[in-house]
Amino acid sequence: MSETKSSPHTHTNTSTKADTLAASVISSSNPQEIYDVVVVGAGPIGLATAIGLRKRGIENVLVIDQTRAFRQVGQTVDLLPNGLQALKHLDPNAYEEVKNTGLCLLNSKQSNGQKTVEPTQKQQLPKTSPRWTYKNFQGEIIQSISLSFDDWFKDYGEGRVSISWYNLQTTLRQLLPQDRVKANHRCINVVNEPEKGCVRIDCVSDTRIEANPYAYWTDGQKDNDMQPQNSDIVPQEIATKSIRAKLIVAADGINSTVRRLLYTDTQYHDFARPEYSGFAAISCREIAEVAKEIRTKLEEDFFQGSRIVTITNDEISGNSVFINNISMMLFRRPTGELGYIIHLALPLESVQGKSESSLINLALQELEKAGFPDSLKQLVRISPPAKMQQRPYYIHRATISDSLQVCNPTDLNTEANPAKIPPAWSVGRIVLVGDAAHGMPPFMAQGANQGFEDALIITTLIAKIAENNNWDDLQAIAKAFEKYECLRRPLIAYVQQATLKRSPHSSDNEWQEYSQQMYCRNFDEVIEAL
Repeated sequence: MSETKSSPHTHTNTSTKADTLAASVISSSNPQEIYDVVVVGAGPIGLATAIGLRKRGIENVLVIDQTRAFRQVGQTVDLLPNGLQALKHLDPNAYEEVKNTGLCLLNSKQSNGQKTVEPTQKQQLPKTSPRWTYKNFQGEIIQSISLSFDDWFKDYGEGRVSISWYNLQTTLRQLLPQDRVKANHRCINVVNEPEKGCVRIDCVSDTRIEANPYAYWTDGQKDNDMQPQNSDIVPQEIATKSIRAKLIVAADGINSTVRRLLYTDTQYHDFARPEYSGFAAISCREIAEVAKEIRTKLEEDFFQGSRIVTITNDEISGNSVFINNISMMLFRRPTGELGYIIHLALPLESVQGKSESSLINLALQELEKAGFPDSLKQLVRISPPAKMQQRPYYIHRATISDSLQVCNPTDLNTEANPAKIPPAWSVGRIVLVGDAAHGMPPFMAQGANQGFEDALIITTLIAKIAENNNWDDLQAIAKAFEKYECLRRPLIAYVQQATLKRSPHSSDNEWQEYSQQMYCRNFDEVIEAL
């Protein structure tokens, strides 16, 4: 199969406004190593992919990331049975390291996103299994979920672990050779080089890049201290480098640069960037000074000894719950401070770029409209503005309509009705995984878990390409990537629908069906089917 054949879907020689500058400083005269696989993105999914490839004997792997340095960013990640099973199949050692790190943090110290609180003598192991409860305004329990690894293991044959994004990234990064993970490599172009049987990635290293509005929480309008991500701006002084690989796995997040480069100048340009999901979050990281009467009221009505509880105006009727579009998660840090995250459906312009005081006013306005109790509104009123954050949630939809079922990803390459059919997750030698393929809000805690499943499937298929020495067989590569997508896309569509509708919480039957689909699959059978 000729590598020079192209179509609107397989175009990889993508032009950006950085191309002219990049072309003027990139030297192609020196021979360079061609990696078997380059993974773009050194988040947990990209790192797990590299670990899985090396476990399967593909050691000529490089991971690149645009971050200038690995910093403590991100929030807590809940690794559920499906994600942990996928990680165990990727590499049992990685599974053990992540599980032990998460359990250690749960039992001896608490990760708080941007910082870690060391254990004190007052922090004892819980006498009973900690639980995350969902309650209505009257304090009635709508749903109660155990946070115990052992409880989940008993129910699903695998546990549950909560771990900060940074600790998860660090644990996985330390399992790779240091020289195989390169920071400060921001991808600006991908170019097909058929004569060399590879793809070239052009990267720049720079310290002046705009913050990514998609990836992390932002504090009002102050973005200058955020971790720079995925900017289109190319300053005048840059260091540029080209890297070549037989295959590229793009795990560079919801605002994937690789995805944008692949689809911007094609019929799928509407899918090049993430779509706002319609949901956003307003958060206060911590409130240290809380009046005794407010703290007492919150304890009596909602916490009742728990450290985390979600309050919603969902209405209970028989065995069903009518879902509304606002919820408030309250949490209490081991050191006593209170905090909250309010999830709500809002127009994007309502939250984006707002000042800290505006976020407080917006939160109060929405809580008032939804009829939230006074104690919760009082907590918001005393929120320190400097601790306020906002985060819109974005998505790459697996399907555009609920009725669209994708059973053959090659159908996505047709010219028929391209506006309604999302592009395939692969183009030639390049494949998208994790949030780059199908990011979604975190309501069902499936973002990272589905990403680990992607990593397991794609590493298994790439290992077969290597085993059969099919690195130069574009037909075999296309078939492998089609298998990956045919297996993954229908499940992702189901997860996204459940996430946006929060439907599994609406009845016991739906929750059991969802749990069965998510947590009880046999990954040995999945791999065998490949």
